[in-house]
Amino acid sequence: MTDHDWRHPRDTTSSLVMAPTGLLRGAAAEVALGTGRARPLAGGPLAFSAVTVWWRDPAGALADGWRQAAAPLDTLTVWARARGEGWDARVVETLERLSAPRPPFAGLSLDRPRVMGILNCTPDSFSDGGDHDTTETAVAAGLAMMAAGADILDVGGESTRPGSEPVSVAEEMRRVLPVVRALADRGARVSIDSRRAAVMEAALAHGASILNDVTALTGDSDALAVAARHRVPVILMHIQGEPRTMQADPRYDRAVADVTAWLGARVAACRAAGLAPEHLCVDPGIGFGKTVDHNRDLLGHIGALHGLGCAVLLGASRKSFIAHLAGADLPPKARLAGSLAAALGAVDQGVQILRVHDVAETVQALRVATATATAPGA
Repeated sequence: MTDHDWRHPRDTTSSLVMAPTGLLRGAAAEVALGTGRARPLAGGPLAFSAVTVWWRDPAGALADGWRQAAAPLDTLTVWARARGEGWDARVVETLERLSAPRPPFAGLSLDRPRVMGILNCTPDSFSDGGDHDTTETAVAAGLAMMAAGADILDVGGESTRPGSEPVSVAEEMRRVLPVVRALADRGARVSIDSRRAAVMEAALAHGASILNDVTALTGDSDALAVAARHRVPVILMHIQGEPRTMQADPRYDRAVADVTAWLGARVAACRAAGLAPEHLCVDPGIGFGKTVDHNRDLLGHIGALHGLGCAVLLGASRKSFIAHLAGADLPPKARLAGSLAAALGAVDQGVQILRVHDVAETVQALRVATATATAPGA
């Protein structure tokens, strides 16, 4: 199977991607929901009154391979029926997934945004390499994140920054396992950030309760079996290529549509292996085989991922696109303002989990944003 095949299934109805638009909150959402002009987004509190649709046209009407249309909800089914057999059912199914309430993920209700603190136990991560390179410093940093409001601690022992080289399984385990055990023993909800099945298995035995894989369980032939055997929550991230070369020349027909379709195939593979929808979370993989424009497309339409019917995570913290968009040569730790802007923009599209370096600042921003959004009469 070629790269083109796995990224771009050619059946046009299976290649349907829908992003919620016309987003509403508060009193406006209640009125629109009550009159049937809107639907809840992932169970609420946001609602959406329209969608942008992308689909593949075998006639090749557009150079990028995807066609696009926008429609309010009250005319969407009419539009779908006009497209031909099977379209109305496919549109209704996607709308149901966009709207359905989300069950808890890893024991966390998704009625408010959740914060995942990044704990890199590496000497060479792009932002904080070397900050937590001993068990003691890593555990102390993790406990500080918990105290600041982190709901999950994401422990990683291999840098996957652009251009990075892999480390051995033994070295990755040496870095992460003592940290995972110490934090789990202190009551932390720990995810293991790894693409190796052996590391996943060992981390689960040491107290991790979530798998976070930058390859969406494709980088190791045993990874999906580990997840299915343990029935643990899994975060499936999109990546094009592999870390060492992924930024050499990333290409998409349309980033948001390609990424959503690929993640949809990974969700289907996990479901077929026995993992329930409540055990799955998807991550668009900002910066993992993407240009700045690809990242902008994903951030601007990240709500499309709700159509996969599971939780959505964003990891944009301190990434280089922030400096590009800000028009400044900002080192990673100077990108806090841009990181918060990306995070709040994602929450405004219903994203439920934010993976961040700066936990205290993110929690503060979320509390203020939530308080103002839920003010009387809002």
